[in-house]
Amino acid sequence: MTVLSIEHVQVAIPTGGEERAREFYSGVLGLREVPKPPVLASRGGAWFESDGAKIHVGVEADFRPSAKAHVALLVSDLRALVARCAERGYRVADGEPLIGYERAYVYDPFGNRIELMERKAER
Repeated sequence: MTVLSIEHVQVAIPTGGEERAREFYSGVLGLREVPKPPVLASRGGAWFESDGAKIHVGVEADFRPSAKAHVALLVSDLRALVARCAERGYRVADGEPLIGYERAYVYDPFGNRIELMERKAER
C-alpha cells in the first residue's frame, strides 16, 4: 500500500467569500472552476483545477487565514504571475532560495499563503 499522489488540497475561506475566491483562483491564478457535486454544493465554497492541480476552497465559520501552512503550486513564468498578482493588489513576497527553483509567495484575498514555484532551467 502506497500514497500515489495528492488528489486535491483544501483552503479555507470565510462565509460569503466565494466571489473573491473566484477572482483570485480563477481570475489571477488561471485555474478553471469546476462544479461541485450536488451533495456538496449546499456547503458553499468552490472547486478549481488545472491539468495538474486541484484546489477546493471551503467555507469555515470560524475562519482564520493560514499564514504558515500553505499550498505550493508549480507554475510557468513565475515573474509574470507574481507581477499580475501585485498589479491586482495581492500581497506578494520573495521566497527563500531553494536549489532548482525560483519561488515567491502570494496571499489570497483572505490572507492564506500560497507558494508559487518555477523550476530553474538547467545550464
